[in-house]
Amino acid sequence: MPADSPRRDELLERAYGYVLEHGLVAMSLRPLAAAIGSSPRVLLYLFGSKDGLTRALLARARADELAALGALEAGDLPAVARALWDWLSAPEHRGLLALWLEGYSRSLIEPDGPWAGFARSTVDDWLALLAAAQPPRARRTSAGEAERTAALGILRGGLLDLLATGDERRVGRAVHEQIARLAG
Repeated sequence: MPADSPRRDELLERAYGYVLEHGLVAMSLRPLAAAIGSSPRVLLYLFGSKDGLTRALLARARADELAALGALEAGDLPAVARALWDWLSAPEHRGLLALWLEGYSRSLIEPDGPWAGFARSTVDDWLALLAAAQPPRARRTSAGEAERTAALGILRGGLLDLLATGDERRVGRAVHEQIARLAG
């Protein structure tokens, strides 16, 4: 199985676009291959298995998430949390975030499957970003850890509610009120 080839990269990008629109959990190789101009056999050759393709797609989604997180401007914890919420609540990110939620949930249900470690990795990614927004002394304290964990809980809870309801106004207001309390 070629680990890195232009054709593999091209098909990964096409498959990624497909799963952003259709989801990952019920992905079937035959319809996916037809939609992206390939065959199940080629996908299996390039990715080793359906699980290998799933892992590659989750890694691709995580790369998008990390790129977005890395592009946020520095600030204090409330400012970074507000910027994160602005990114999370943007309608153009719904496909990626629904895909993230699929991977997150499945990694809890099937901890040994292709989703293995996905939820934990994303928690670690976000906590690291939030820790970087805290003063160095606060980062190393249990209070600092609790503060960034609370910020993550506010953001993730708001995201789940937003994905479920689409009510940007109500959820956004609640998230912003809770973030303001972090600053208090």
